[in-house]
Amino acid sequence: MDQEIMKKHSAWLKLLLGPKKPARSAAIVETWAADRSKLLLGPKIASGSNSRIHRGMYGEQPVAVKIMHAPVGDDDDDVQVRREMEAQFDAEVSLLSRLRHPNVVRLVGVCREPEVYWIITELMRRGTLSAYLHGREPYSLPPETIVRLALDVARGMEYLHARGVVHRDLKPENLLLDVGGRVKVADLGTSCLEATCRGDKCSSKAGTFRWMAPEMIHDKRCNRKVDVYSFGLVLWELTTCLVPFQNLSPVQVAYSVCDRDARPPLSPSCPPAINSLIKRCWSTEPARRPEFKQIVSVLESYDRCLRQGLPMVALPEPSSSPLASLLGAFKIRSCTSTTRSSITDHRRVHP
Repeated sequence: MDQEIMKKHSAWLKLLLGPKKPARSAAIVETWAADRSKLLLGPKIASGSNSRIHRGMYGEQPVAVKIMHAPVGDDDDDVQVRREMEAQFDAEVSLLSRLRHPNVVRLVGVCREPEVYWIITELMRRGTLSAYLHGREPYSLPPETIVRLALDVARGMEYLHARGVVHRDLKPENLLLDVGGRVKVADLGTSCLEATCRGDKCSSKAGTFRWMAPEMIHDKRCNRKVDVYSFGLVLWELTTCLVPFQNLSPVQVAYSVCDRDARPPLSPSCPPAINSLIKRCWSTEPARRPEFKQIVSVLESYDRCLRQGLPMVALPEPSSSPLASLLGAFKIRSCTSTTRSSITDHRRVHP
């Protein structure tokens, strides 16, 4: 296995868990250790290359159980993979154990056995945002629903970024819905601290090409703005209910995004202000992408405008002029009065 990958995981884990990694990670696992006698494993609901997720019950609580199986061989590759999976398990548990937010999936407990790792989280009964969107007719979500779901994602990501966490694989498959329709950010197995997310420590192996920022594909210096790019694709999916670049293979997507600056076509029925936000988020230049704090503010403004029957105002382009920035910030928080008939021009009519 590539030595650079091992260096990446070592640096990531050292910063995340601190200098006394073995003792600290063991203490966290012990604190969150689940009583296996209370765990009832149900049917498999998802799977990956080295893991699967089951529905289950922990005592009286419905849960989701992520089970990771490490290889049991003694050759160098198997030993390396076991070390990487242990690092991923320790880091994911360490992160989840410290996160408390209504838009981030909550940790319930963990189990560690030889070559098997269990992470138990709250069960999100309505499944993934991907399944929710792709089971609908294209372009069928009204603006009110688009903004509400996008706000959930943006608030969860604002919380993670405020704690220095870069998700690195933000996509509808890693966004889950509870019974009330609230979206929560999940699957932090490939996340890292922003302090380590640069150069060779932010490998493109961590993400998924359809939602991956160009700088990650190129293995260039990265920061938290890679998540903002991915959010732009998620917001596009909310407006279209389609898979981005659905007719291209992952490798073709990577080539098109990096060499041709390609993006999926914007929805003609979506309000221009939302499309404008999408374009800002998936800008090729990370510096031109807004922070999640600003995205939340803009979406909250859009939500207020929709509730009041007023048009949404697009996010202004960044400006070097302090006065222009101040005026732009005021514009974001404002809605101009208009009649309901004029609003209809910006909305798709749904039965």
